[in-house]
Amino acid sequence: HVSHGGNKRLKRAMFASAFASLRSDPVSRAYYQRKRDQGKHHNQAVPALAHRRILTLHATIRNNTLYTPNQPRNYLPPRHTT
Repeated sequence: HVSHGGNKRLKRAMFASAFASLRSDPVSRAYYQRKRDQGKHHNQAVPALAHRRILTLHATIRNNTLYTPNQPRNYLPPRHTT
């Protein structure tokens, strides 16, 4: 269930960021796929990914560190088609 409270612009930006990360970030893609494999619908998996990205952002600010993604265990590099 997505809360209707809070800053709507920020929420929209975080959802857009989560959705865009599905194409470019293998860690985000693996997390999204795990949620889908758990039976979550797309409209449940994307907010879960947005929440996870918010937690990661908060941790990097709190710890004064840079974000360094880890390769997921089930990572398969994208196939390049020409």
